[in-house]
Amino acid sequence: MIGLPPEAGWFSRRTVAGLGRALRDGRTSPGDLVERSLAEASRLGALNAFVTVDGPGARAAAERAGRELAAGLDRGPLHGVPVAVKDVVDTAGLRTTRGSRHHADRVPEHDAECVRRLRDAGAIIVGKAATHEFAFGPTGDRSLNGPTRNPYGDGRLAGGSSSGSAAAVAAGIVPLAVGTDTGGSVRIPAACCGIVGLKPTLGAVPSDGVFPVSCSLDTVGPMARTADDCLLLWNVLAGREGPVPDVSGARVGWVAPDALHPVDPRVSAVARAALEPLPVRDVAVPDIARMRWAYTAIQGGEVHRLHAARMAAAPDLYDPEVLARLHAAGRVTAEDTATARELRERVRRAVTALFGRFEFLAMPTVPVVAPPLGARTLALNGAPVDVRAALLAYTSPWSVLGLPAVSLPAGLVDGLPAGLQLIARPGAERMLLAAAARLTKTPSTAPSQP
Repeated sequence: MIGLPPEAGWFSRRTVAGLGRALRDGRTSPGDLVERSLAEASRLGALNAFVTVDGPGARAAAERAGRELAAGLDRGPLHGVPVAVKDVVDTAGLRTTRGSRHHADRVPEHDAECVRRLRDAGAIIVGKAATHEFAFGPTGDRSLNGPTRNPYGDGRLAGGSSSGSAAAVAAGIVPLAVGTDTGGSVRIPAACCGIVGLKPTLGAVPSDGVFPVSCSLDTVGPMARTADDCLLLWNVLAGREGPVPDVSGARVGWVAPDALHPVDPRVSAVARAALEPLPVRDVAVPDIARMRWAYTAIQGGEVHRLHAARMAAAPDLYDPEVLARLHAAGRVTAEDTATARELRERVRRAVTALFGRFEFLAMPTVPVVAPPLGARTLALNGAPVDVRAALLAYTSPWSVLGLPAVSLPAGLVDGLPAGLQLIARPGAERMLLAAAARLTKTPSTAPSQP
């Protein structure tokens, strides 16, 4: 464990399993948990983790959950538990802005499929978590709602684009949150904020009702303070449960981070040290350094086509930086995209061969700790680097390959969280979360006095 942020909220010291026991033996109620969450959202409002807090809706849902549990209707581990949902995910009757002035007053009529699954499981949505505008950015500080702040340091980025989801969980406002990940948008803020975030296999969770960035890369993933809690949310999002694999003898291939992007050596050391309970060997992935470019080429064409008409009709409603990045995406050529897809297939074959020797590949989630708010350039190892490129450097290659990956807290550097990323073969989400639980050695304790 890496320790809690300075003003950790009530849920920071409690697990979902512990909350479930307290709900079922009468030590707390869904209404009590919702009031705790709403109070923490108000107290920690300066983090800017939420775009919309839905007090009336959450209280009504808590009342229903309380009646159901009292009547013996138990929908599972999330029944009565508060959850935050990223603001690019549709929630019927609840404002969903997509982080943009284009949709400042948009209220969808239908739930996204992942939200329907949450409600069916009895989870209580307390609000919509902030996102980088249109989920198109790794920093989390360009949004209709303003920048999200990191609970570990008020002057630091939370990471993006699932910035509010990560900050709300790390701060203890909610125990669970839903994010989306195209090139790292769950894993980057999870690393910056010191929580667990899972990017699933492409297509493992339906994306119906989720505003797209790049349809061939987008995923919906769970975020939680612990790997065990993340698994409980994953079971609901995936629509199925399964046994927790034994990873005690799992083999890990360490991908040298310098092969992709310069790294703070302290971050690399902390991430590598977090793997200590498992056997680790260095591995090389041919052409992995070019996968960041492949991500830009594949994602760029898709996101530009999605926004082209809107950019022409109302460019002034975009954040200027987001608009500039969209224009840059429009310079991707058909030849670039074709080359990127060919490259992806070559690297995919090489990585598939590695999974014949290793259960996991590993590297830091991001090469630095959370940069200062607003920063776009950092000095790293004596040379300037682009913050946005750095944040995406270690996550986007695995997105291009469609592989599942998890970020887990590895330790602190200068008082800020550093993340370890584990990557596995398609469909190995439970194995990833089992490994994350083992490496973080998370205790399971019930709340003492809910």
